[in-house]
Amino acid sequence: MIVQSPCKINLGLKVINQREDGYHNILSYFVELNLFDSIKFVDSNCCHIKFTNTKIPTDNTVSHAIKLLENYCNITINHQVQITKNIPLGSGLGGGSSNGAYTLKALNYLYNLNISDSDLLFLSKKIGSDVPFFIKGGVKEVAGTGDIIKDINDSYLENKFFVLVIPDFSISTSWAYKKIKKYLEPTKIKPKFPPLTDKVDWTLFENDFEQVVCSAYPEILDIKKTFYDYGALYSSLSGSGSTMFGIYNDMKLADSARKCFKDYHTYLVTPNI
Repeated sequence: MIVQSPCKINLGLKVINQREDGYHNILSYFVELNLFDSIKFVDSNCCHIKFTNTKIPTDNTVSHAIKLLENYCNITINHQVQITKNIPLGSGLGGGSSNGAYTLKALNYLYNLNISDSDLLFLSKKIGSDVPFFIKGGVKEVAGTGDIIKDINDSYLENKFFVLVIPDFSISTSWAYKKIKKYLEPTKIKPKFPPLTDKVDWTLFENDFEQVVCSAYPEILDIKKTFYDYGALYSSLSGSGSTMFGIYNDMKLADSARKCFKDYHTYLVTPNI
């Protein structure tokens, strides 16, 4: 069995506050995109996880997902799990979170565990903050620590094209959250983003991490300017970075923009909806 594990970008990301447990409350729109890691499950007499294309620690989201299922269902997983990585590490695209979620879903099917979506969401929270979104997928409003997930109208994005530009550096999420503390301001106003319609005001979207990341990597601003110079509807950092993306109405215009970033890894993708 082979499953495709997609990436995501954040259409805006507000870090609201730090909780007493050390985690942060956020507000964001998550969008799954058609850039995939491939996860292959092969029958075996033991469990073995192998990543190709990159080095991943043995303690990872896939191993966490397997251990959670074994403990939750009192079973033994006997499959080789082979993950071909295409989603760059430290890019803010959620590849690791996606791998964990899709491993849960795939093993639930393979072992006929009949775990409900609500219980999968419960388990996924134990793996990481972005993992619950990938249980649902598509386009969602994500709040809290990533555990509050709401459906939103995604029809506006169906015909949009996303150009991803990935610099040759990665951003540590823990580093970004430590740095953002000095920018957090207490507010009684609950932030919100506009609905995704033909009249959407893109100026109302922002990613709080841009200020942090740009202070350390100013080339991010150059990438953003180039996107707008080439007609992007909107351009922003995804997650805590390092990926920058631009959204386009027209595929040819999007491809022209992509070709401007010869010194970077780039992808031209569409929403996975």
